[in-house]
Amino acid sequence: MTLKIDIDDSGVPPYEQVRAQISGQARSGALPVGYRLPTVRGLAESLGLAANTVAKAYRVLEGDGVIETRGRNGTFVAAAGSAVERELASEAQAFAERAHRLGASREEASAAARDALRAAYGE
Repeated sequence: MTLKIDIDDSGVPPYEQVRAQISGQARSGALPVGYRLPTVRGLAESLGLAANTVAKAYRVLEGDGVIETRGRNGTFVAAAGSAVERELASEAQAFAERAHRLGASREEASAAARDALRAAYGE
């Protein structure tokens, strides 16, 4: 795993650079599922960052389902999308139930979801 952090001129916080690079490498397959990531302290030392900076990136990556921590065994690249897919399914179910309670038709609920996705993705 190779990461490059630009502390001086990028304008992007270091934790976000770590997060984006690990996420990109995991999604592209450069970091395969099951790849063991360095410890927070080890990666922080190798990048010249504070341990809290790397810990924050790892927390966000874990929340996004990109990595998973297995206690004392370490932190690993998660199976592609597993946690993300579970979270999306849960949120979609909550939306569908709420739309039904409000009396919206399937078409109205679908249109609302499409509009929200377009807005979120800048389309």
